[in-house]
Amino acid sequence: MNRLVGWLVTSDTHVFHYVNQQMRCRAFDYILPKLTHLGGATSTISSLLLIMLLSGEIVRSWAIQALISLTVSHIIVHFIKKAYCRERPYRKLENVNLSSSPLKDYSFPSGHTTAAFSIVIVFSMYSLALAILLLPLAVLIGFSRMYLGLHFPTDCIIGALIGTLSSVLVVYSSSVFF
Repeated sequence: MNRLVGWLVTSDTHVFHYVNQQMRCRAFDYILPKLTHLGGATSTISSLLLIMLLSGEIVRSWAIQALISLTVSHIIVHFIKKAYCRERPYRKLENVNLSSSPLKDYSFPSGHTTAAFSIVIVFSMYSLALAILLLPLAVLIGFSRMYLGLHFPTDCIIGALIGTLSSVLVVYSSSVFF
């Protein structure tokens, strides 16, 4: 078990350094600091509220489910961050390109990635066209968190899993109860 954990930590660090240092380019430097905010609380909640106000009944129900999924996943992330207390890469590693303001909370799991997937998966379960459009966006939000020096790859992977499981749970429970 110790060898597995050691391999995972080493791999996590190597992938982080590759994304954060080796993949640097002007396009990412320009786009990713803006794109990353799409997974933040202000953007996710306001987008869902706007969809709920402006959409028809069917899409409104998807947005409500996405809001429930977002809430459930946020609660899970909150408790995991408190229990696990993983330091952010820029606090733990040397030579990290930190492209935004340092954050004070813990790293694991990525809340932005979780939020993106908790919303995108709900809409993707109902529409293939939205899945094709939104899934790459959710992946890019997770990628941006590593590129900006804020999260390790496992933070983003587990965040994506939490968001996905939250969405699946909400969509399937909605179909059972309503």
